[in-house]
Amino acid sequence: MVRPALTAIVTTFNEEINIRECLESLSFADEILAVDSFSTDRTREIVRSFPAVTLVQREYFGSAAQKNWAMDRVTTPWLLIVDADERVPEPLAREIEMLLEKGPDADHYFVRRRNFFLDRMIRHSGWSTDKVVRLVRRGSARYPNRRVHADLAPSGRTPTLLSPLVHYTCRSLDQYTEKIHRYARWGAADAFRAGRHPGIVEMVLRPFWRFFRTYVIQAGFLDGRYGLVLCSLQAWSVFLKWAQVWEWERFRKNGWPVELPSYDESRETWAGNA
Repeated sequence: MVRPALTAIVTTFNEEINIRECLESLSFADEILAVDSFSTDRTREIVRSFPAVTLVQREYFGSAAQKNWAMDRVTTPWLLIVDADERVPEPLAREIEMLLEKGPDADHYFVRRRNFFLDRMIRHSGWSTDKVVRLVRRGSARYPNRRVHADLAPSGRTPTLLSPLVHYTCRSLDQYTEKIHRYARWGAADAFRAGRHPGIVEMVLRPFWRFFRTYVIQAGFLDGRYGLVLCSLQAWSVFLKWAQVWEWERFRKNGWPVELPSYDESRETWAGNA
């Protein structure tokens, strides 16, 4: 039986620190498609040093829009979706190859993630059970129209692969704080567009619950100072999100312009081109 072809999709923006190791870990794929959001560092130069990688550029409207757009440009039967700060270790690569060779019994698969924060693998705080749908039969699932924290929404049976991805979330606190501010603004835009309103629950109880859930219930305290910093920053990001929604509501009530991040409003991005 001939193994069905696999394309790996990687989205990038200013990922010169990560992109080389990411692409090297994808050498088992039949094709690699890198979608860059007009990086200003050496990302494109590094990608072009891999002859087997196809590099295209597109304005960034969020991870979901970028990946849907990329999936519509793939012709192989199977897709593996990987972020630039992730690596596909040898055991996971072999597991995917063996699965395709014997014939998949589902259209999409969860992949576990082994998450690193700064220089430490986080074993608690809810991160140890992290898994995402990343191995997909082309056309079987799409991302929802959200600017941030959008996951593939498959229907039907979705098994979980045994071997994990390796995910390097950040290398410094500066990098992580910049990321949570960016994600908080994008999450606020999703909430604002959906007509959500911040109150005492959103601005006080939600941040407190995020810290209590991740640090106490999910045992983030067992990750030591790493866990304390991580759980505190995640709670802070929840507060920032709802504070931003509150500010935009204040602007709207005062008749001031509200400048949301741009969204991809084309029907094809969300419904597909079938």
